Amino acid sequence: MVTGFKATKTLLAIALALLLVSCSTKEDNAFKSQFMAYKALFIDGGRVVDTGNDEVSHSEGQGYGMLFAVAADDKDTFDALWHWTQRTLLRSDGLFSWRYRPCADNSESCIDDPNNASDGEILIAWALLRASKKWGIKGYQDEASKIVQAVEQKLLVEHQGSVMLLPGEHGFTSQSDGQKSLQLNLSYWVFPALSDLSTLSNTPSRWQKLHQTGLTLLSNMQFSSYQLPSDWVRFKPRNSGSAKSGLSGELTLTNVVSAEFGFNAIRIPLQLVWSEQVRDNAALAEELLTPYYQWWAKAPTPATVNLLTEQTADYEMTPGMQSVKLAVKYLMKSEEPVWPTVTRKMDYYSASLTLLSMLAVLDNAS
Repeated sequence: MVTGFKATKTLLAIALALLLVSCSTKEDNAFKSQFMAYKALFIDGGRVVDTGNDEVSHSEGQGYGMLFAVAADDKDTFDALWHWTQRTLLRSDGLFSWRYRPCADNSESCIDDPNNASDGEILIAWALLRASKKWGIKGYQDEASKIVQAVEQKLLVEHQGSVMLLPGEHGFTSQSDGQKSLQLNLSYWVFPALSDLSTLSNTPSRWQKLHQTGLTLLSNMQFSSYQLPSDWVRFKPRNSGSAKSGLSGELTLTNVVSAEFGFNAIRIPLQLVWSEQVRDNAALAEELLTPYYQWWAKAPTPATVNLLTEQTADYEMTPGMQSVKLAVKYLMKSEEPVWPTVTRKMDYYSASLTLLSMLAVLDNAS
């Protein structure tokens, strides 16, 4: 009987392992199929084309394209994307110019805004690190390490034990009535990337503090009756913090780029559930994610809401936004997703959100 029991347990373990492999393979094949469509529609000679914004390219898009190429095991496309990014967007200080607008030269002369956007640096470095692990090429990791160092030197700001990520090197700090303030974008805190990139830093504790500061900020960014975070927020530091908030400063929606829960902030819930630190902490997950569940319960769910006026968009969430909801509900509630298909009816950003959501699920499929 004991032998039979052990054999039964062994068979069950094998069956479970095969089931997990089957699920993982299914998700992997679905992702690769979607990436083939994405590549055909949005990648041109190593350049990711933002079809919703005058065919420009930007560091964010290059980072997404590189991430997706690694996940799809498409090294040729990854290398084409990375070479174009290096050749065209990489600045002498190790950061990346954020926007390229097509022009006759098809070169770095087409850059019309040389400022960086820090989500681009985070995504590109993360993609390089993942590529190094995927294909065993240390050179990719070395390039990721250089980006991490540049981010540390120019984009990380410390205050009262907190570490914050500037959205760009220039234009996001201001002085008014003798008080300094920072404009932040919490969708740039790609939480799973921050954890991984900390391994490349000589001071990993700074990245760990950056991760924790992002969670603390989001705990205090539940604006309006909807309790949702805004695309952009202004942080006004002070010398002492509230024990309740855990924050040495004030958060406000005054004079920000966008006071909406919109196309930037929709990435926040996805990046939260992608983080083990959030998924493994039931109380934190409930605090941070409940407002999204309540918002998504509106049928149909508007694409955006102004958190100052509570005026909602007159159109519903895009397929990419719907994909974020599907991924969050799968990772937190095991609700099986039915992904929208990437087609030419989607623009670059909606398709990118769809693949990003699928990648979050793929990362946690086994």
